[in-house]
Amino acid sequence: MRDVAIVAFSQTDHRRSSEELSEVEMLMPVLHDVLDRTGLRTGDIGFTCSGSSDYLAGRAFSFTMALDGVGAWPPISESHVEMDGAWALYEAWVKLLTGEADTALVYAYGKSSPGSVRDVLTRQLDPYYTAPLWPDSVALAALQAQALIDAGDTSEPELAGIAARSRTAAASNPHAQLRGHRDQGEYIVHPLRTGDCPPIGDGAAAVILAAGDRARELCERPAWIRGMDHRIEAHSLGVRDLTDSPSTRLAAERAGAFESPHGPKGMGGAPTVDTAELHAPFTSQEVVLRKALDLDDRVRVNPSGGALAANPVMAAGLIRIGEAAAGIHRGISDRALAHATSGPCLQQNLVAVLEGEPHVR
Repeated sequence: MRDVAIVAFSQTDHRRSSEELSEVEMLMPVLHDVLDRTGLRTGDIGFTCSGSSDYLAGRAFSFTMALDGVGAWPPISESHVEMDGAWALYEAWVKLLTGEADTALVYAYGKSSPGSVRDVLTRQLDPYYTAPLWPDSVALAALQAQALIDAGDTSEPELAGIAARSRTAAASNPHAQLRGHRDQGEYIVHPLRTGDCPPIGDGAAAVILAAGDRARELCERPAWIRGMDHRIEAHSLGVRDLTDSPSTRLAAERAGAFESPHGPKGMGGAPTVDTAELHAPFTSQEVVLRKALDLDDRVRVNPSGGALAANPVMAAGLIRIGEAAAGIHRGISDRALAHATSGPCLQQNLVAVLEGEPHVR
């Protein structure tokens, strides 16, 4: 297997609404920027993969429009996942591992502003027993939050502290939609207040992957993907323990999050990372993920502000991986964990472990 790295990352300035722009117009500056960072042109890319949702776009095969921004002529090797862009990155990573390409462009985008994303996301639910009840994403997250409080794993003041820390960290992130500490606001669905929930907004992101020496040519300090895995919980919420995420724990183990560069520490050991970008759209979900990953206070969690600062649906997970990689590119981080989720109450979870080469002194 070849070593594969993230060599460039770009994202939009995330906004509550971009109604004056189509998905293609929103995406094109990001694609141009990520290519410019490496000096590559579209024709230099060996594989292209995207993540988006027809339900958000309101039309079938909406991802084909985005190819206008990529440039699909002459014909390119291209694929698409109806998932967060983190899963598109997984497909591209496998493509490069097998030697079918040396470089890959991965992008994702989502516009939540045109409709009620809380209602749109109910289409993910079990169609026979859960979806007919029409519980929206915030109501389901509130069930999870209350289960955590009842179990003694957190409290409302602790959730407020997570919100404050995340949005304070986002003050230094020029792309974040919400920046700086703010009041928790009113209850939306008890025990979740406005501050416990992600902002609704539009945005896009893109990364470039490269293998082996090609990565070193394109980036001064590549973010090497040391492992990546994704797992899923049972579809029925009634058979899950909402206070835990065994799929995240297993994905992290298989990705090597519990192994140091000098040898394994074993399942259940603290992750050997200095930074963790967790895709936790709700404050309560950070509690679940921290427990599943055994993260302590020595690990910087969501220095970008995380999904509480900007949550463009279908791109937020890819952004977590991109932010973790960008920290390695800048020399701020040496070994980082990135997490992405999809579905209600952390149903589907992906974990990637990224590592930079030692600094030359």
